[in-house]
Amino acid sequence: MTEMTDEILIKNARMVNDGQILDGDLLIRNGRIEQIGQDIPALSGTRVLQADGRMLLPGMIDDQVHFREPGLTDKADIRSESRAAVAGGITSFMEMPNTSPQTVSLEALEQKYTLAADRSLANFSFYLGATNDNLAAIRALGRNQTCGIKVFMGASTGNMLVDREETLEAIFKDASGLVATHCEDTPTILKNEAEYREKFGEDVPMKFHPVIRSTEACYLSSSLAVELARRHETRLHVLHLTSAREMELFEPGPLDGKRITAEACIHHLFFDERDYQFKDTFIKCNPAIKTQADRDAIRKGLVEDRIDVIGTDHAPHTLAEKMNTYFKAPAGLPLVQWALPMALELYHDRLISLEQLVEKTSHGPARLFNIVDRGYLREGYWADLVLLDLSSPYRVERELVLYKCGWSPLEGSRLRSRVVATFVNGQVAYYEGRVNDRVRGQRLMFDRPI
Repeated sequence: MTEMTDEILIKNARMVNDGQILDGDLLIRNGRIEQIGQDIPALSGTRVLQADGRMLLPGMIDDQVHFREPGLTDKADIRSESRAAVAGGITSFMEMPNTSPQTVSLEALEQKYTLAADRSLANFSFYLGATNDNLAAIRALGRNQTCGIKVFMGASTGNMLVDREETLEAIFKDASGLVATHCEDTPTILKNEAEYREKFGEDVPMKFHPVIRSTEACYLSSSLAVELARRHETRLHVLHLTSAREMELFEPGPLDGKRITAEACIHHLFFDERDYQFKDTFIKCNPAIKTQADRDAIRKGLVEDRIDVIGTDHAPHTLAEKMNTYFKAPAGLPLVQWALPMALELYHDRLISLEQLVEKTSHGPARLFNIVDRGYLREGYWADLVLLDLSSPYRVERELVLYKCGWSPLEGSRLRSRVVATFVNGQVAYYEGRVNDRVRGQRLMFDRPI
């Protein structure tokens, strides 16, 4: 099924869409969903894929990844990580600005789009990064030129920490589109780091990572972001929430109409502090994976619709980097290849329905970012699809890893769902263990109100 074709008919699928599960067929023509129905006939030249009752979902839209290109391509690049993404059922991604050079100018932003058009197997968009001194670029940004403005309201690399009060006020006041924030309070973190360095030197035990990158540090910053957004009526999206306390900042209920929305990352829904004993620096990330109670509160927030979308914050580092001591090992996990099967573990454990899970991985991101013609199984929409076998358990092993970094924090974990096929703009990007390297994604388009 890796050949290019203008017309594909998926027969006998269980389609999860718009809060329903329906049995039937789906016809793809010229990259879009032509027809959804029963007993759709296959015309001459139509390629037929028998779903045999397996689940057909809209592809996952990942609102937060680090694919490291340009400049950090020893860790990852757009081609390698988009290959892993489509193997995991992710059909669109939004990539972060802390590359080298950083994406903090309109020129750098457009250069990334040029790179991705030639290299990405999935659809793509890129954030413009905020700094303490690029307000002119933020003010010049076209309303539909990017998925959003990324503000690091916490520790970051280079000059991307935005910590001047007057700059934050101006960004929240003047931003023409969505502002997405990483929220941790740097002074709190630095105080905790000094305390634990005095106790342990450079080799702090990993179990103290969520104490150093504490709930207090997260709440101080995320509550400030929410306060600024309310004051300036900013369209705010708070990324990778990690604590029970932060859940009180976000309203439960449907996404539509919200001005302040929230994301949970799959690793914060999957792991908790007990996993540091075995995973050590391989699950070191910022903000930190915290307690089981925090993990369970985030899961509850997901079901209550306080959390609007699930993302990955996919952030690969080399194996050699990760095997350093606490302060030297960088934070970040590679996740896109198994993020959707990880999310489906919540369904298998009866914590969330398939319909609500699709809202968090596909429908919600599409509406939250006002993405044109994606995120649903609807006639006329782009055929970004994932076919899943929900009864195909396996263990994640290193030889399966497609990331350029060559490892996964999931190694040894048992997952119960397998991606059978991924379609990007109607093209078969992945099928039964094989990636189709001829596929190219498209730049995501946005339809945002003025």
